[in-house]
Amino acid sequence: MTPENSPSPGAVDASALGLIPAPRTLTAAAAGPYPLGYRTPLTAGPGTEGVARWLRATLGPPTGLPLPEGDGTGTSAGDGSGRGSTGQGIVLALDDSLAPEGYRLAVEANAVRLTGGTAAGVFRGAQTLRQLLGPDAFRRAPLAPGRTWEVPPVVVEDEPRFGWRGMMLDVCRHFLPKDDVLRYLDLLAAHKLNVFHFHLTDDQGWRIEIKRYPRLTEVGSWRSRTKYGHRASELWDETPYGGFYTQDDIREIVAYAAERHIRVVPEIDIPGHSQAAISAYPELGNTDVVDTAALSVWDTWGVNPNVLAPTDDTLRFFEGVLEEVLELFPADTSPFVHMGGDECPKDQWKESPLAQARIAELGVKDEDGLQSWFIRHFDAWLTARGRRLIGWDEILEGGLAEGAAVSSWRGYGGGIAAAEAGHDVVMCPEQQVYLDHRQDGGPDEPMPIGYVRTLENVYRFEPVPPGLSEEAARHILGTQANVWTEVMQNRARVDYQVFPRLAAFAEVAWSALPAPADRDFAAFDARMRTAHYARLDALGVDYRPPGGPYPRQQRPGILGFPREGEPPVV
Repeated sequence: MTPENSPSPGAVDASALGLIPAPRTLTAAAAGPYPLGYRTPLTAGPGTEGVARWLRATLGPPTGLPLPEGDGTGTSAGDGSGRGSTGQGIVLALDDSLAPEGYRLAVEANAVRLTGGTAAGVFRGAQTLRQLLGPDAFRRAPLAPGRTWEVPPVVVEDEPRFGWRGMMLDVCRHFLPKDDVLRYLDLLAAHKLNVFHFHLTDDQGWRIEIKRYPRLTEVGSWRSRTKYGHRASELWDETPYGGFYTQDDIREIVAYAAERHIRVVPEIDIPGHSQAAISAYPELGNTDVVDTAALSVWDTWGVNPNVLAPTDDTLRFFEGVLEEVLELFPADTSPFVHMGGDECPKDQWKESPLAQARIAELGVKDEDGLQSWFIRHFDAWLTARGRRLIGWDEILEGGLAEGAAVSSWRGYGGGIAAAEAGHDVVMCPEQQVYLDHRQDGGPDEPMPIGYVRTLENVYRFEPVPPGLSEEAARHILGTQANVWTEVMQNRARVDYQVFPRLAAFAEVAWSALPAPADRDFAAFDARMRTAHYARLDALGVDYRPPGGPYPRQQRPGILGFPREGEPPVV
């Protein structure tokens, strides 16, 4: 059954357990609750060893249980303290008859059996097992050493609706240190999300070390000051600001994501949003129309007029960048590379004799064709190296590169056009799933941006627009929520904007829900209040409380950019 259907005989009330995202089926097991004790073994079948390591490392601190390795015979003994258990303990296995990320978790008389179509499926099921143990299983140390831990008597059969369930994190406008990025990977994993879109370059900062071009971080990762609030605000933070990830940091982040079966999509934004790169290497800019040597890393927000020059040297420069990026983000973890392509003003190209000569040389129609030339070049370059290019929906302008996929951000329209033309699409319309947009219309929302998108609004978001042909709908890879950090100066502000709405988004991306108007938001809200807010508390997430922001979360007097009414569906 879907999580919204009426319970069938043997079904379990999902609200009582607070599982999020809601599984496809949740039924009562014949056996009673399964106790976990000091000697309860954890047996990892072939291919599930990594999940077993994660379970021990994650459940050991809050429970105090070592979950010793099972010997494969399915036997263990109690220790006489009442903490032991008999039987097979927790058993992990693969079953290729299940969907790749599908799993079956069954509580039996002598075991908790967790079987997945792949190791990723077992890992998704391990997240459900952790939720079944209660919110205290999300802590880092036991609250009551020696307490009894039990797995409720349930059978869960589950698989995701979409293969792409992601979140984009902008670390350019405001930088998050490596440990905060690793923490967000854990939060994505806890919600069964499987794509981390890592926005690494922009006008306000270049955040990834490229050894061939050291000035990208020596110069491009630092700005002299920062606009405080919306770009129309008169306030500034005069503290020099910056930071970047070393190549070893990136390798660690990618490996950490891989252990959690999360793909990482690095983004190197071209040909717009490039002032940080131009400030480091002025020859990358349109030197025939602007003094690029006078440019610095941008200190405010919005659409920047300084874009890359359409030269062969620019192409070679970014090929050099991408050669190092591909080495840092291996194909098995990062099959896609995001090349931006958004918000590229064409004014400098219109004024540039060099750019106009290039348009004539290439035989393209106009400046849109010149941007398409950029994207097509790197589409072919990445394809030749076994990767796929994905870009924001502006890459449709001037003609879409043959193998490119589209992140549809300005609405549904770009994604619909791309899917109908046979291109793969990730739906992330700003009107629905931009989590920097405000959560309420009240006066206490900190630096209010955009339309009001409440928890319920996000829960009723539908990634596949009505009217899309069946063939085109197959090109919808999935969906992601985007987190732009212009007004999020630190981890606490990111937490406030992202949560609890990411929990609703995760259910939309994972669960087989009815049409938006028919979704039972009250039941979802009950599961949040029953258990999930307590899980977020245990994880230390500084989410927006249901009753509104705490005083410390407010930012009174800091100008935002609120937009009124319902967002348009475009």
